[in-house]
Amino acid sequence: MNICVLGGSGFVGTELVRRLVFAGHWVRVPTRNLADADRLRVLDTAELRQANVHDPRVLSQLFADCDTVVNLIGILNERRRESFATVHAALAAKVMAAARGAGVRRVLHMSALGAAAGAPSSYLRSKAAAEAALRVAPAAGEAHPAVTIFRPSVIFGAQDSLTNRFAQLLRMSGGVLPLARATARFAPISVLDVAEAFVRALTRSGASAATYELCGPEVLTLEQIVRLTARVAHLPCHIVRLPDVLGRLQGIVMGLLPGTPFSLDNFRSLTLDSVCRESGCAALGIAPRPLLAELPLYLSPSAASLQPDLHLPE
Repeated sequence: MNICVLGGSGFVGTELVRRLVFAGHWVRVPTRNLADADRLRVLDTAELRQANVHDPRVLSQLFADCDTVVNLIGILNERRRESFATVHAALAAKVMAAARGAGVRRVLHMSALGAAAGAPSSYLRSKAAAEAALRVAPAAGEAHPAVTIFRPSVIFGAQDSLTNRFAQLLRMSGGVLPLARATARFAPISVLDVAEAFVRALTRSGASAATYELCGPEVLTLEQIVRLTARVAHLPCHIVRLPDVLGRLQGIVMGLLPGTPFSLDNFRSLTLDSVCRESGCAALGIAPRPLLAELPLYLSPSAASLQPDLHLPE
């Protein structure tokens, strides 16, 4: 297939583009900065294009000869020029309009567990709005691409912003970590399994109009994830469980810091457990990896000798 992957130079996107290329597809990867996609230049059938994907005219050009479009673009916190409404909902509407105009047959979209119009956080509500934008009925006589939606729990892997961030915070703090919502529950899933889910959904019959919840094989609290991270990275770990009133205050204060390590909206998302009701991995024939199967490959002191530069598809 000819596939355009929006967000193809990011954490999940890099792994997905590699797998799509290895599977024999031709993949177009638009990016604001070509340097961000340098790791993909070695892939023969990956075409890198510098482009602003928020411009509807540019999207139409990018999708012109594509069978499938994948949208992985998302943010965890808002910035001056990037709001949840713009990056999630508005972009999804533009993607669908351009896909219809270009005759694209399939749209695969990355959402999140807990996405709902009545969700507690702006992040999750905007994810629901993006899903709704993709499902808007077409005008009379207008073709409508089949939409496949993926809702993962937290995603871990060598370049993640989850376990790597906790490891960094533990190093900076000498192992002392004030933790909001320590009992929030997750089912962490490997980036390798998320990418594999997208690849399998492309060719599996019945997957073209489905929604897949993606979870790993174990449910862990946020505190357990932090302690596993510390253990594998050989770091001291002294967790201070914050009551919700202090957790909200932590979100407000840390939301003002450069890079926004934690925000009030993040706190609100944590009030909802991120666990699957149905196993999308099982539906796609994937046996997801447990957290400890991957953490030592990139967090242990010997990770440099264990972590391969390129994951080959299984």
